[in-house]
Amino acid sequence: MMFSTKAEYGVRVMAHLAKTGGDSPISLGTIADAEGLPLAYLEHLVQRLRKAGLVESRRGAHGGYTLAREAGEISMAEVVRALEGEIAPIECITADSDGVLVCSREHHENHEPCPTKFLWTRVQGSIVRTLNEMTLDDLVRPLSTKKKAATTV
Repeated sequence: MMFSTKAEYGVRVMAHLAKTGGDSPISLGTIADAEGLPLAYLEHLVQRLRKAGLVESRRGAHGGYTLAREAGEISMAEVVRALEGEIAPIECITADSDGVLVCSREHHENHEPCPTKFLWTRVQGSIVRTLNEMTLDDLVRPLSTKKKAATTV
């Protein structure tokens, strides 16, 4: 499964905001320059992140974006869902209103299960579990921990 550039760039925006501490807003132009990302595309992505309650914006000369919550309180699953929608490893697997995974290719007349549903639901479960367990802080903290470990050796 490949996530799109929405997830890749959006996670990079969130990581940039987390690394900078979040005390004062950071403009999208600053983030785009620092990360080498297209500004126009980031404008679209931060709207999704803002709508999901993951970032806050401030207008004006010293405006920009900050995280809406502490980095340790934001799961990567929240970020990816805000950008990509529901996570499914293959398009025939979807969640019904109760959250039960359903395969659209199952034969409903004879009640035969899809032979690959077990595989794809396990893949989906592993991806979602990993994204739920990892916070934004986990994503950016290893960088500073590695730097500290390298300087103390």
